[in-house]
Amino acid sequence: MSELVTGDAVVLGLRPAKLPSRALALVIDLVAVGTVFVLVSIGLAIATVTLDEAAMAAVAVATFLLVLVGVPIAVETLSHGRSLGKLACGLRVVRDDGGPIRFRHALVRGAMGVVEILATLGAVAAIASLVSARGRRLGDVFAGTLVVRERVPAGRAAAVPPPPPWLVGRFAGLDLSAVPDDLWLAVRQYLTRMHQLDAAVGRAMSERLAGELAARTGVPAPAGVPAAAFLAAVVNERQTRDARRAFAAAPAAAPLPHPAPLPHHAPPTHPVQASHPAPAQVAPARAVGRDGAAADPGAEAVRQSTGGFAPPA
Repeated sequence: MSELVTGDAVVLGLRPAKLPSRALALVIDLVAVGTVFVLVSIGLAIATVTLDEAAMAAVAVATFLLVLVGVPIAVETLSHGRSLGKLACGLRVVRDDGGPIRFRHALVRGAMGVVEILATLGAVAAIASLVSARGRRLGDVFAGTLVVRERVPAGRAAAVPPPPPWLVGRFAGLDLSAVPDDLWLAVRQYLTRMHQLDAAVGRAMSERLAGELAARTGVPAPAGVPAAAFLAAVVNERQTRDARRAFAAAPAAAPLPHPAPLPHHAPPTHPVQASHPAPAQVAPARAVGRDGAAADPGAEAVRQSTGGFAPPA
């Protein structure tokens, strides 16, 4: 099951790589490996300058096999089919059944690459790729591998097709808790790309996925229901449950609070100041004497009663 869904595997339904993209990836790989070969050869030549010609020839052959043959094999094995050139061009080497390659696949491809790529400057590989319907060279044929395009344009991403109407809700009581995420991913990838697969390959893959799904749920697919329809119905049931849980977990909208009544202000206890200020109290004018000093009120009354004559003090 892991070869269908992990990062080491290839997504289902990818198209075989054509000659131009494979040639570009090969050129990038040859430039990288050739640079490493030249640097290693220079270093070994300096280090083995004291050896005789036979020893230097043996070192040269060993360097050729280790760098030009061993390095590509190791890189394809460790990266599961993605060399530097293939990574740059969005390609990957996979098995015929879509799984990741292993050491034996990379070894056969590397050994045949010495003959059809290095020895003939890529002529044999180009002719074999043009003749093959899926663009395979001789190394791919003997190793049972295929180079596919790993990058899928975003605009071509397809949604999971809906199940037949008569299957909607039929698996509402199915226990899906034991189904792992990688199996869900594999089923989803198959459903989105099943129309791009060969009819026989797609049928076998759907039956395989349906059997694994039935083994996880403990309930076999109903008799007479195609495997692809069964997978679509179960995926639709899971999506329905996920949507139901998402809506149930969402907090209900809180009602808007009623506006609080405005406070009842008591009438002010202090008098309201008039808009116009009250007239100021005018103090009575005091009599002023002849010398300009303020006169005593009592003396002024005596003076008026005596006819204006005030006795001397």
